[in-house]
Amino acid sequence: MEFKRCKRCGCFFTSVDDVCCNCSSKDKLEITTLKNYIEENNLNEINSLSSLSYNTGISQKNLIRHVNNQNFPDININL
Repeated sequence: MEFKRCKRCGCFFTSVDDVCCNCSSKDKLEITTLKNYIEENNLNEINSLSSLSYNTGISQKNLIRHVNNQNFPDININL
C-alpha cells in the first residue's frame, strides 16, 4: 500500500479513498447536507459558490471537491 495525503485535512493515510477515515464521515455529512439543500430549494444551477457555502456551512474548497468528484452530476455550478 502507498501513502496518500488526505484532500481534506492533509494527513497521511493508506486507503483507496481520497480522504482519511476521520474525514470520510465529515464528507458524507456535507454531501447529505448539500443534497438536501439543493432538493429543498429546487436548484439545478448555482450562480454563487460563496452564497452556497454560506447557506450550507460547507467551505468553498470542499464544495468544489464534492462537485468535481461527481457527487452531483445534475448540478451546474458557475465558478
